[in-house]
Amino acid sequence: MNKLRAAPKAAEPRAAAVYGDAVVHRKPLKQRITENWQLYLLLLIPVVVTIVYKYGPMYGIQIAFRDFKASRGITGSEWVGLEWFVEFFTSPNCWRMIKNTVLLSLYSLLWSFPVPILLALALNQLRFHKLKRVVQTVLYAPHFISTMIICGMLRIFLSPTGGLINLLLGTSIDFLNQSTMFRTIYVASGIWQEAGWGTIIYLATLSSVDPALYEAAKVDGASVFQRILHIDLPALVPMAVLQLILSASNLMNIGFEKVFLLQTDLNKATSDIIAVYVYEQGIQHAEYSYSTAIGLFNTAVNIVLLIIVSRIAKKASDVQFV
Repeated sequence: MNKLRAAPKAAEPRAAAVYGDAVVHRKPLKQRITENWQLYLLLLIPVVVTIVYKYGPMYGIQIAFRDFKASRGITGSEWVGLEWFVEFFTSPNCWRMIKNTVLLSLYSLLWSFPVPILLALALNQLRFHKLKRVVQTVLYAPHFISTMIICGMLRIFLSPTGGLINLLLGTSIDFLNQSTMFRTIYVASGIWQEAGWGTIIYLATLSSVDPALYEAAKVDGASVFQRILHIDLPALVPMAVLQLILSASNLMNIGFEKVFLLQTDLNKATSDIIAVYVYEQGIQHAEYSYSTAIGLFNTAVNIVLLIIVSRIAKKASDVQFV
């Protein structure tokens, strides 16, 4: 009696991906890692660094829900739940700090965001390359001045006795000690310092535009304004939307250093923001749990804003971000 032979086991099909009408078979992950282990090893380095320095410290977030005592450690400190959040929201200056933080960020975004785009459009029209390089250098220079020096310059320029602004106006106004002037000073100095640097990414985007488009527009009789409107601006929209999303995601992370250095007792009505309050409570008063809770609230608001602005930007433009 002939023995029945077992049918040979069919080979397992490889994973396949469909691109249009073509079917591309993918190799198993283990085989891909074996063949390209050098690339995966290089990829492992930033992954490990990110985990250690970004995700590792998140373990300490739990002190926002504990009455942290350094002598007891994180796990040994008493769990208090939302006590620190309640204390922050019921503090007398809470809503003033939130309002100041939001308004200062919104004003900075509203006035600072369009300026690099306008400067990039203007610089892109310069045909004298030497003049263009000189103008770019002058615009970039303030970015490399430290915040400490910027604040020192502002105090000198705005001094009521001998300050440049008061000499030009013929007055003796103490601008920095007026709460109504603080936001204007902060936003204007930020535009002067960062607007030129912000043009780099937009100029790089404009450099990728096909010159044939400009030539065709000239042949059709398009003016400079029409070329900017119909060629340059559409090319800048994707990058502008991306920059808007990134800026809006940091809406609550207003620059601590400049506000802290320009803050006085007389302008606290508009300069008292969350970042400075966290520094005072966490560093000066050693209220680690309380300051961590405030910082965690700040981060949560930024995440929500990032999601909202990203969805709005997707609906308002044809740009799709994966």
